[in-house]
Amino acid sequence: MNKLKRYAGIIWIILGPLAIHYLMATAESEIAKKPVIDTQIQWGVFLTIFYPIVIGFILFGLYALEGNYDHIPESSAEIDDYDVKPL
Repeated sequence: MNKLKRYAGIIWIILGPLAIHYLMATAESEIAKKPVIDTQIQWGVFLTIFYPIVIGFILFGLYALEGNYDHIPESSAEIDDYDVKPL
């Protein structure tokens, strides 16, 4: 199961930049179709909101690839004993 989590981490790392690329391409085509300020503001808001989400995808994948999710605590007592590795 831990190998599956690490492979999924690779997938998340790849999906992050792909999502941004797709979003940017869609924004460019939509703004080119209708070049008014409303469309530009709308896509600017979409991009502003989705950049942190995509960064979270990449970080989630990086942590999974590093093995930070190999052991998931089953109780609150295990959380206190869990040693988190700094980046």
